[in-house]
Amino acid sequence: MNNIDKEFYGLINNLRKLTLDETFYNIKNSFLLLDDKTKVALENFFKTFDYWGTLDYLNDDYNEIYEKAQTLHNHLDDFVWLYERLEDYRSKKVLFAILNNWYCYDFNNLESSRETNFSDYFDLDLVKCQDEVFVDLGAYIGDTIFDYLRIYGASSYKKIYCYEITPNIFALLKNNLAKYDNIEFKRKAVSDKNETLYISDNSSGPSANTLTNEGENEVTSVTLDDDIEDKITTLKMDIEGFEQRAIIGASRHIKEDKPKLLISVYHRNEDLIKIPKMIDDICPNYKFYLRNNGGGIYPTEITLIGIPNQ
Repeated sequence: MNNIDKEFYGLINNLRKLTLDETFYNIKNSFLLLDDKTKVALENFFKTFDYWGTLDYLNDDYNEIYEKAQTLHNHLDDFVWLYERLEDYRSKKVLFAILNNWYCYDFNNLESSRETNFSDYFDLDLVKCQDEVFVDLGAYIGDTIFDYLRIYGASSYKKIYCYEITPNIFALLKNNLAKYDNIEFKRKAVSDKNETLYISDNSSGPSANTLTNEGENEVTSVTLDDDIEDKITTLKMDIEGFEQRAIIGASRHIKEDKPKLLISVYHRNEDLIKIPKMIDDICPNYKFYLRNNGGGIYPTEITLIGIPNQ
Protein backbone atom coordinates (compact mmCIF):
# COMPACT_ATOMS: atom_id res chain seq x y z
CA MET A 1 0.00 0.00 0.00
CA ASN A 2 1.46 3.37 -1.02
CA ASN A 3 1.24 6.66 0.87
CA ILE A 4 -1.83 7.94 -1.00
CA ASP A 5 -3.71 4.74 -0.14
CA LYS A 6 -2.54 4.96 3.47
CA GLU A 7 -3.64 8.58 3.80
CA PHE A 8 -7.01 8.01 2.18
CA TYR A 9 -7.97 4.87 4.09
CA GLY A 10 -6.53 6.37 7.28
CA LEU A 11 -8.83 9.38 6.89
CA ILE A 12 -11.83 7.16 6.18
CA ASN A 13 -11.12 4.94 9.17
CA ASN A 14 -10.73 7.97 11.45
CA LEU A 15 -14.04 9.42 10.23
CA ARG A 16 -15.81 6.08 10.78
CA LYS A 17 -15.08 6.39 14.50
CA LEU A 18 -16.86 9.74 14.76
CA THR A 19 -20.48 10.74 15.17
CA LEU A 20 -21.84 13.48 12.95
CA ASP A 21 -21.58 15.96 15.81
CA GLU A 22 -17.97 14.97 16.45
CA THR A 23 -17.13 15.38 12.76
CA PHE A 24 -18.74 18.82 12.77
CA TYR A 25 -16.94 19.82 15.97
CA ASN A 26 -13.54 18.78 14.59
CA ILE A 27 -14.03 20.70 11.32
CA LYS A 28 -15.27 23.76 13.20
CA ASN A 29 -12.25 23.62 15.54
CA SER A 30 -9.87 23.37 12.59
CA PHE A 31 -11.53 26.40 11.00
CA LEU A 32 -11.25 28.47 14.18
CA LEU A 33 -7.51 27.69 14.37
CA LEU A 34 -6.93 29.26 10.94
CA ASP A 35 -5.46 32.75 10.77
CA ASP A 36 -7.97 35.59 10.52
CA LYS A 37 -7.07 36.40 6.90
CA THR A 38 -7.86 32.86 5.75
CA LYS A 39 -11.08 32.71 7.79
CA VAL A 40 -12.29 35.96 6.21
CA ALA A 41 -11.28 34.77 2.73
CA LEU A 42 -13.33 31.59 3.17
CA GLU A 43 -16.33 33.48 4.55
CA ASN A 44 -16.27 35.93 1.63
CA PHE A 45 -15.97 33.06 -0.82
CA PHE A 46 -19.08 31.37 0.55
CA LYS A 47 -20.99 34.67 0.55
CA THR A 48 -20.21 35.14 -3.14
CA PHE A 49 -20.84 31.54 -4.19
CA ASP A 50 -23.79 30.17 -2.22
CA TYR A 51 -23.64 26.54 -3.35
CA TRP A 52 -22.28 25.10 -0.11
CA GLY A 53 -24.01 27.00 2.71
CA THR A 54 -23.26 30.05 4.85
CA LEU A 55 -20.28 30.69 7.11
CA ASP A 56 -20.01 33.62 9.54
CA TYR A 57 -18.13 32.73 12.69
CA LEU A 58 -18.62 36.10 14.39
CA ASN A 59 -22.37 35.42 14.27
CA ASP A 60 -22.00 31.73 15.16
CA ASP A 61 -23.12 30.61 11.69
CA TYR A 62 -21.41 27.37 10.69
CA ASN A 63 -23.97 26.05 8.21
CA GLU A 64 -21.35 25.42 5.51
CA ILE A 65 -19.27 23.36 7.92
CA TYR A 66 -22.26 21.34 9.10
CA GLU A 67 -23.28 20.56 5.50
CA LYS A 68 -19.75 19.40 4.80
CA ALA A 69 -19.70 17.25 7.94
CA GLN A 70 -22.98 15.63 6.89
CA THR A 71 -21.61 14.75 3.48
CA LEU A 72 -18.49 13.21 4.98
CA HIS A 73 -20.40 11.32 7.67
CA ASN A 74 -23.16 9.98 5.40
CA HIS A 75 -21.08 8.97 2.38
CA LEU A 76 -17.95 7.25 3.64
CA ASP A 77 -18.77 4.00 1.81
CA ASP A 78 -19.55 5.98 -1.33
CA PHE A 79 -16.20 7.76 -1.19
CA VAL A 80 -14.44 4.40 -0.83
CA TRP A 81 -16.40 3.16 -3.85
CA LEU A 82 -15.29 6.17 -5.88
CA TYR A 83 -11.67 5.91 -4.73
CA GLU A 84 -11.53 2.30 -5.83
CA ARG A 85 -13.18 3.11 -9.17
CA LEU A 86 -10.71 5.88 -10.03
CA GLU A 87 -8.26 4.73 -12.66
CA ASP A 88 -5.05 6.53 -11.68
CA TYR A 89 -3.29 7.86 -8.61
CA ARG A 90 -3.50 11.44 -9.84
CA SER A 91 -7.26 11.04 -9.43
CA LYS A 92 -6.99 9.28 -6.09
CA LYS A 93 -4.77 12.06 -4.74
CA VAL A 94 -7.33 14.64 -5.89
CA LEU A 95 -10.10 12.82 -4.02
CA PHE A 96 -8.01 12.54 -0.85
CA ALA A 97 -7.02 16.21 -1.11
CA ILE A 98 -10.68 17.28 -1.38
CA LEU A 99 -11.84 15.23 1.59
CA ASN A 100 -8.88 16.18 3.77
CA ASN A 101 -9.43 19.85 2.93
CA TRP A 102 -13.07 19.48 3.94
CA TYR A 103 -12.11 17.82 7.20
CA CYS A 104 -9.04 19.70 8.40
CA TYR A 105 -8.36 22.57 5.95
CA ASP A 106 -5.42 20.79 4.38
CA PHE A 107 -4.23 23.33 1.80
CA ASN A 108 -0.94 21.60 0.93
CA ASN A 109 -2.41 18.45 -0.63
CA LEU A 110 -5.06 20.51 -2.39
CA GLU A 111 -2.38 22.67 -4.00
CA SER A 112 -0.10 19.76 -4.89
CA SER A 113 -2.98 17.88 -6.54
CA ARG A 114 -3.70 20.80 -8.88
CA GLU A 115 -3.34 20.03 -12.60
CA THR A 116 -0.34 21.81 -14.13
CA ASN A 117 0.19 19.97 -17.41
CA PHE A 118 -3.10 20.38 -19.27
CA SER A 119 -5.92 22.88 -19.51
CA ASP A 120 -9.35 22.33 -17.97
CA TYR A 121 -11.10 19.23 -19.36
CA PHE A 122 -8.54 18.28 -22.00
CA ASP A 123 -6.06 15.88 -20.43
CA LEU A 124 -4.28 14.55 -23.50
CA ASP A 125 -3.49 11.25 -21.78
CA LEU A 126 -7.22 10.61 -21.47
CA VAL A 127 -9.27 12.68 -23.90
CA LYS A 128 -8.64 11.75 -27.54
CA CYS A 129 -10.66 13.73 -30.07
CA GLN A 130 -11.40 13.34 -33.78
CA ASP A 131 -14.61 13.72 -35.79
CA GLU A 132 -16.33 14.91 -32.63
CA VAL A 133 -19.88 15.97 -31.99
CA PHE A 134 -18.99 18.13 -29.01
CA VAL A 135 -21.67 19.50 -26.67
CA ASP A 136 -20.62 22.34 -24.37
CA LEU A 137 -23.08 23.03 -21.54
CA GLY A 138 -22.12 26.32 -19.93
CA ALA A 139 -20.20 27.57 -22.96
CA TYR A 140 -19.83 31.11 -21.51
CA ILE A 141 -17.87 33.24 -24.02
CA GLY A 142 -16.33 30.25 -25.79
CA ASP A 143 -13.30 29.68 -23.56
CA THR A 144 -13.65 25.88 -23.50
CA ILE A 145 -14.17 25.74 -27.26
CA PHE A 146 -11.10 27.92 -27.85
CA ASP A 147 -9.10 25.50 -25.68
CA TYR A 148 -10.51 22.58 -27.62
CA LEU A 149 -9.61 24.16 -30.99
CA ARG A 150 -6.13 25.14 -29.82
CA ILE A 151 -5.41 21.61 -28.57
CA TYR A 152 -7.10 19.43 -31.21
CA GLY A 153 -7.50 21.76 -34.19
CA ALA A 154 -10.49 22.89 -36.24
CA SER A 155 -10.47 19.66 -38.27
CA SER A 156 -11.15 17.53 -35.18
CA TYR A 157 -14.92 18.06 -35.02
CA LYS A 158 -17.99 17.55 -37.17
CA LYS A 159 -20.34 19.65 -35.05
CA ILE A 160 -20.23 21.70 -31.87
CA TYR A 161 -23.28 22.66 -29.82
CA CYS A 162 -22.85 25.58 -27.42
CA TYR A 163 -25.43 26.19 -24.68
CA GLU A 164 -25.40 29.44 -22.68
CA ILE A 165 -28.19 31.09 -20.67
CA THR A 166 -27.20 34.76 -20.18
CA PRO A 167 -28.27 37.01 -23.12
CA ASN A 168 -25.28 39.39 -23.30
CA ILE A 169 -22.81 36.54 -22.75
CA PHE A 170 -24.59 34.50 -25.41
CA ALA A 171 -24.07 37.39 -27.87
CA LEU A 172 -20.35 37.46 -27.05
CA LEU A 173 -20.16 33.69 -27.47
CA LYS A 174 -21.66 33.85 -30.95
CA ASN A 175 -19.41 36.73 -31.95
CA ASN A 176 -16.24 35.10 -30.61
CA LEU A 177 -16.82 31.85 -32.51
CA ALA A 178 -18.45 33.34 -35.62
CA LYS A 179 -15.61 32.43 -37.96
CA TYR A 180 -15.84 28.70 -37.22
CA ASP A 181 -18.09 26.39 -39.22
CA ASN A 182 -20.63 23.90 -37.88
CA ILE A 183 -21.16 25.46 -34.48
CA GLU A 184 -24.76 25.72 -33.32
CA PHE A 185 -25.54 28.23 -30.58
CA LYS A 186 -28.43 27.58 -28.22
CA ARG A 187 -29.56 30.11 -25.62
CA LYS A 188 -31.16 27.45 -23.49
CA ALA A 189 -30.73 25.90 -20.08
CA VAL A 190 -30.25 22.14 -19.93
CA SER A 191 -31.97 20.11 -17.23
CA ASP A 192 -34.13 17.03 -16.63
CA LYS A 193 -37.32 18.47 -18.13
CA ASN A 194 -38.56 20.93 -20.70
CA GLU A 195 -39.83 23.98 -18.83
CA THR A 196 -39.34 27.69 -18.20
CA LEU A 197 -36.69 28.67 -15.67
CA TYR A 198 -35.25 32.01 -14.58
CA ILE A 199 -31.71 33.39 -14.45
CA SER A 200 -30.37 34.46 -11.07
CA ASP A 201 -27.44 36.87 -11.45
CA ASN A 202 -24.32 36.27 -9.36
CA SER A 203 -22.42 39.24 -7.95
CA SER A 204 -19.07 37.82 -9.10
CA GLY A 205 -20.10 37.90 -12.75
CA PRO A 206 -22.24 36.09 -15.31
CA SER A 207 -20.07 32.97 -15.44
CA ALA A 208 -21.61 32.04 -12.07
CA ASN A 209 -25.23 32.86 -12.90
CA THR A 210 -27.61 30.16 -11.70
CA LEU A 211 -31.17 29.01 -12.42
CA THR A 212 -34.27 29.29 -10.24
CA ASN A 213 -37.96 28.43 -10.51
CA GLU A 214 -39.11 32.04 -10.33
CA GLY A 215 -37.86 35.47 -11.31
CA GLU A 216 -37.92 37.92 -14.20
CA ASN A 217 -35.28 36.78 -16.70
CA GLU A 218 -36.80 33.77 -18.42
CA VAL A 219 -34.88 31.04 -20.19
CA THR A 220 -36.16 27.87 -21.81
CA SER A 221 -34.92 24.67 -20.22
CA VAL A 222 -34.59 21.50 -22.32
CA THR A 223 -33.27 17.98 -22.00
CA LEU A 224 -30.40 16.96 -24.24
CA ASP A 225 -32.27 13.79 -25.14
CA ASP A 226 -35.02 15.93 -26.68
CA ASP A 227 -32.90 18.78 -28.01
CA ILE A 228 -30.13 16.95 -29.89
CA GLU A 229 -30.68 14.12 -32.35
CA ASP A 230 -27.04 13.64 -33.35
CA LYS A 231 -24.91 11.01 -31.70
CA ILE A 232 -22.83 12.89 -29.11
CA THR A 233 -19.17 11.94 -28.77
CA THR A 234 -18.02 14.45 -26.11
CA LEU A 235 -20.18 16.10 -23.45
CA LYS A 236 -18.89 18.86 -21.17
CA MET A 237 -20.97 20.27 -18.29
CA ASP A 238 -20.18 23.26 -16.09
CA ILE A 239 -23.63 24.60 -15.26
CA GLU A 240 -23.51 25.85 -11.69
CA GLY A 241 -25.24 23.05 -9.82
CA PHE A 242 -27.57 21.75 -12.56
CA GLU A 243 -25.21 18.95 -13.58
CA GLN A 244 -27.19 16.18 -11.87
CA ARG A 245 -30.41 17.27 -13.53
CA ALA A 246 -28.72 17.62 -16.92
CA ILE A 247 -27.36 14.07 -16.63
CA ILE A 248 -30.88 12.75 -16.05
CA GLY A 249 -32.03 14.62 -19.16
CA ALA A 250 -29.14 13.19 -21.19
CA SER A 251 -29.46 9.58 -19.98
CA ARG A 252 -30.39 8.20 -23.40
CA HIS A 253 -27.37 9.85 -25.04
CA ILE A 254 -25.08 8.59 -22.27
CA LYS A 255 -26.45 5.05 -22.45
CA GLU A 256 -26.58 4.75 -26.25
CA ASP A 257 -23.82 7.09 -27.48
CA LYS A 258 -21.31 6.58 -24.63
CA PRO A 259 -19.72 10.01 -25.09
CA LYS A 260 -16.58 11.12 -23.33
CA LEU A 261 -17.80 12.99 -20.23
CA LEU A 262 -16.19 16.14 -18.80
CA ILE A 263 -18.34 17.15 -15.85
CA SER A 264 -17.89 19.65 -13.02
CA VAL A 265 -18.46 17.88 -9.70
CA TYR A 266 -17.92 20.64 -7.14
CA HIS A 267 -21.04 22.86 -7.18
CA ARG A 268 -22.76 20.70 -4.55
CA ASN A 269 -20.92 18.68 -1.90
CA GLU A 270 -22.71 15.48 -2.93
CA ASP A 271 -21.97 16.02 -6.64
CA LEU A 272 -18.58 14.45 -6.02
CA ILE A 273 -20.17 11.09 -5.30
CA LYS A 274 -23.66 11.31 -6.78
CA ILE A 275 -22.61 12.24 -10.31
CA PRO A 276 -20.28 9.25 -10.89
CA LYS A 277 -22.89 6.94 -9.34
CA MET A 278 -25.60 8.36 -11.61
CA ILE A 279 -23.40 7.79 -14.65
CA ASP A 280 -22.57 4.27 -13.50
CA ASP A 281 -26.27 3.50 -13.05
CA ILE A 282 -27.05 4.75 -16.57
CA CYS A 283 -24.10 3.05 -18.23
CA PRO A 284 -21.70 0.90 -16.17
CA ASN A 285 -19.12 1.17 -18.91
CA TYR A 286 -17.04 4.17 -17.86
CA LYS A 287 -13.56 4.61 -16.49
CA PHE A 288 -13.46 7.53 -14.04
CA TYR A 289 -10.76 10.14 -13.42
CA LEU A 290 -10.68 13.32 -11.32
CA ARG A 291 -8.71 16.46 -12.15
CA ASN A 292 -8.28 19.58 -10.01
CA ASN A 293 -7.93 22.90 -11.82
CA GLY A 294 -9.03 25.07 -8.91
CA GLY A 295 -7.65 27.36 -6.26
CA GLY A 296 -5.66 26.76 -3.12
CA ILE A 297 -8.02 27.15 -0.16
CA TYR A 298 -11.22 25.36 -1.24
CA PRO A 299 -11.78 22.58 -3.81
CA THR A 300 -13.28 24.12 -6.95
CA GLU A 301 -12.91 23.43 -10.67
CA ILE A 302 -12.95 19.69 -9.98
CA THR A 303 -13.71 17.75 -13.16
CA LEU A 304 -14.89 14.17 -13.42
CA ILE A 305 -13.60 12.69 -16.67
CA GLY A 306 -15.55 9.65 -17.84
CA ILE A 307 -13.98 7.60 -20.63
CA PRO A 308 -16.08 4.75 -22.05
CA ASN A 309 -14.49 1.35 -22.24
CA GLN A 310 -13.84 0.37 -25.82
